[in-house]
Amino acid sequence: MESNKVRLRFAPSPTGPLHMGGVRTALYSYLFAKQHGGDFILRIEDTDQNRFVPGAEQYIIDALNWCGIIPNEGVGFGDGKHAPYRQSERKPLYKQYAEQLIGSGHAYYAFDTAADMEIKRKQAESTGKSFMYDAQTRMQMQNSLSQPASEVNNLLNNNTPYVIRLKVMPDNEVAFDDLVRGHVVFNTNIVDDKVLLKSDGMPTYHLAHIVDDYLMQITHAVRGEEWLPSAPAHILIYKYLGWESKMPHYAHLPLLLKPDGHGKLSKRDGDRLGFPVFPLNWTDPITAEISSGYRERGYLPQAFVNMLALLGWNSGTTQELFTMPQLINAFSFKHIHKAGAKFDPEKAKWFNEQYVRALPDATLVDHLRNDVIESYKYSGDDVRLTDSYLIKAVQLLKPRIQFLHDMHSMGHYLFEPPQTYDTDALQKKWNENQFAFYDVLLPQLNTQQSFDATVIEPLVKNLIKEMGLKMGDVISCLRIFISGKSSGVDLFGMITLLGKTETTQRINNGLQFIKTNN
Repeated sequence: MESNKVRLRFAPSPTGPLHMGGVRTALYSYLFAKQHGGDFILRIEDTDQNRFVPGAEQYIIDALNWCGIIPNEGVGFGDGKHAPYRQSERKPLYKQYAEQLIGSGHAYYAFDTAADMEIKRKQAESTGKSFMYDAQTRMQMQNSLSQPASEVNNLLNNNTPYVIRLKVMPDNEVAFDDLVRGHVVFNTNIVDDKVLLKSDGMPTYHLAHIVDDYLMQITHAVRGEEWLPSAPAHILIYKYLGWESKMPHYAHLPLLLKPDGHGKLSKRDGDRLGFPVFPLNWTDPITAEISSGYRERGYLPQAFVNMLALLGWNSGTTQELFTMPQLINAFSFKHIHKAGAKFDPEKAKWFNEQYVRALPDATLVDHLRNDVIESYKYSGDDVRLTDSYLIKAVQLLKPRIQFLHDMHSMGHYLFEPPQTYDTDALQKKWNENQFAFYDVLLPQLNTQQSFDATVIEPLVKNLIKEMGLKMGDVISCLRIFISGKSSGVDLFGMITLLGKTETTQRINNGLQFIKTNN
């Protein structure tokens, strides 16, 4: 592998379902890698074993597969030369680098107990501040900087629990060029002494992702803006390890915001407002609570990906619909917005609508046939299961659907007579003169050789005019007799599909309903 090959990674923690913000990070990484002929890697950052959630890793793999964001290598996708890709399986690698930092004077042992830390936090809170373990406080704590060397050696020889912390020098500046935010400068006075290695020997994110990115030859690292305050510490670690020239280019993405634009989008927002924030359904292994996903709500993966790509990015044109190859070709970090991206659930539905309506009729027919068979248990020779019938049904329904399941839920009257009628609409539109209209219409319908909309529509409308009735009232009642509803697919297209016998039977049923309920 060439040392200058573009390589990006998606490195989630298996602590629960994969939020759509995480999928966006994966998507942008994938797009950039593929655009440059590079590699996209899945790495699982499971160093925090206390937060590990069973099933979360497989969820991540399944979600990426469903979205079509397929890694070249990584957990669940095959080993490359940098395996293993779970940090828990790489544990022996990290301690040597933490100790290297101690040896160079850029890190130190800290023996503070949880009780020690809690006392310091409460003391700081009592003065209206937050405690920060840094150059101002480290000499007040129990560590290898504040203690004599002999005492430190005793503590280490007695296996006293410790963490290893980064030693950040005060009154310096750390600068880097972010692919999204441009030139960024931090003063080290706001950077705390990050824990690099925990007392259980596991590394924290701050050390582990840097070691792994370096060893896996990662060239670009995409992550959320919540990690921007930690960036100066990460840059210092690269510098102190002597890897500054191999540091990846960072891109810190804007937050995904609630639909009202106030605050970060969360699972709670989705539950409250009725839209998913996860690509797939997630069942909490402890509470058994199910959080809905895009796949199970009926979104097509290509629609979800298209929608997600435009949350915080644009191509610089007015184009909104992109295939994956088009996204790969058009993507650029330069067109990612710095401000948070407001999520619009209605726009998400619009994207799905465009992709569903673009599906071949044959695909829609197969989906509709399965729904009809499941709902009505029709036998194989039923006319309503034939391709000719279903194709016409699809063509009537397609202009009105946003999801595949809409075809059956919205168009059930194409497969069974109405069980109920929109009585409110009937009461508004019906008058007794319409009985005379149907006395004339029904015999004429029964004598028609051709039952096509081009024949039936002018027949019905001419008769309405001849009898001096209100066109809108009569048409509305006719629709309700046929479908039970005051709105739906094209009326005369529906009549053509149902045919003479079914249409006249439904009209008679509607007239009987009027007579019985008046």
